[in-house]
Amino acid sequence: MQILAGVGAAQVPLVVDYLIVAGGGGSGGDIGGGGGAGGLRSTVTSTGGGGTLENALTLAISTNYTVTVGGGGGPGTSHSVNGTNGSNSVFSTITSTGGGGGGSRSAPARVTGGSGGGGAYSSTSPGSGTSGQGYAGGSGASVGSAGGGGGAGSTGGNAAGGSGGTAGNGGSGVATSITGSSVTYAGGGGGGTYSGTQGTGGSGGGGNGGSNGNLGTVNTGGGGGGQNAVDAASNGGSGGSGVVILRYPDAYTITIGAGLTGTTPAASGGYKRTTLTAGTGNVSWA
Repeated sequence: MQILAGVGAAQVPLVVDYLIVAGGGGSGGDIGGGGGAGGLRSTVTSTGGGGTLENALTLAISTNYTVTVGGGGGPGTSHSVNGTNGSNSVFSTITSTGGGGGGSRSAPARVTGGSGGGGAYSSTSPGSGTSGQGYAGGSGASVGSAGGGGGAGSTGGNAAGGSGGTAGNGGSGVATSITGSSVTYAGGGGGGTYSGTQGTGGSGGGGNGGSNGNLGTVNTGGGGGGQNAVDAASNGGSGGSGVVILRYPDAYTITIGAGLTGTTPAASGGYKRTTLTAGTGNVSWA
């Protein structure tokens, strides 16, 4: 059944395309693995984890649909504390999974996430990604270097060598043109290493490895970058928050409910596009 705009509006179905990016994972402490990117699900251009494009949703007017924009995960703060997973992002029936936290020396990477966190040194095993959303993290080296977090577009890089070695780079993100121009989201965080080459964050908001691991970029779902200090008080990097972007025919007007932060620029190409950057609440259309 087609669900059409109201009286006086063009008779077109309310078909909503979406990009749903979850919060990125935090990196581990004590030469920690990079945080995994938030899971990415999209109906436009490309989606995460090598999956096929998802199907747009045909919705009803004057009906509330839930939206949650996931926050980034917190960092590891010592050799025994790994990064935490990012929070899920939701639109209606679609959920993207928060990115996996990176490992620390005595605390392995979180088992799974939208994309997986990188392994640390000693605790070298990375976390797994979620099918259709993101890739696994990279492995840590046995001494001194950590793996990169997975991204929506590729696996995190493996660490190589010891304390003077090379940390793994974060996995790449995925570009989508849902906003009308191509933007890349959900890059993994780079791993940390003691005295060698720090890992570089993946395209799409992944944080670089380094002192006090760098943060994932806000509203990209990028993973946090691993820190490079042994047994120090410095922390890894927090993951970047996620984002929900909705594209729908310009015959309709959206209402953004209390609890959500969002904007809707002027229509173009027959569409309106609403970007939701924080909070939990409802949206509806008329």
